Amino acid sequence: MGVRPPSSGDDEEPDSIEFGIAAVDAHLKGADLSFPATKDDVRAELGHERIPYDVHGNDVALGEILEDVPTDRFDSRQELLNALHEPFEEYRRNRSGGVIGQVRSLLPF
Repeated sequence: MGVRPPSSGDDEEPDSIEFGIAAVDAHLKGADLSFPATKDDVRAELGHERIPYDVHGNDVALGEILEDVPTDRFDSRQELLNALHEPFEEYRRNRSGGVIGQVRSLLPF
């Protein structure tokens, strides 16, 4: 997922804030990982990487999220991202801090 940060009033286009599987995808583009890949391959290459799971920059090690992925083998990058989607959503929901935290997680500021 990615969200545009609030505008600072200048004419420059802001960068988006990547979190969840969008942030994983950005790390995958720079990684030396080929597919098909096993969960152990992904963990060895990117397991230590801290991945933001919400718009506030809270992060988690990808290796920790991989523990909740039921699949052990990924035939493509897209298959890996699809498998990570629900664990990231669950992680974010469980750490949102109640109703106020859920509302804040939807706001980009």
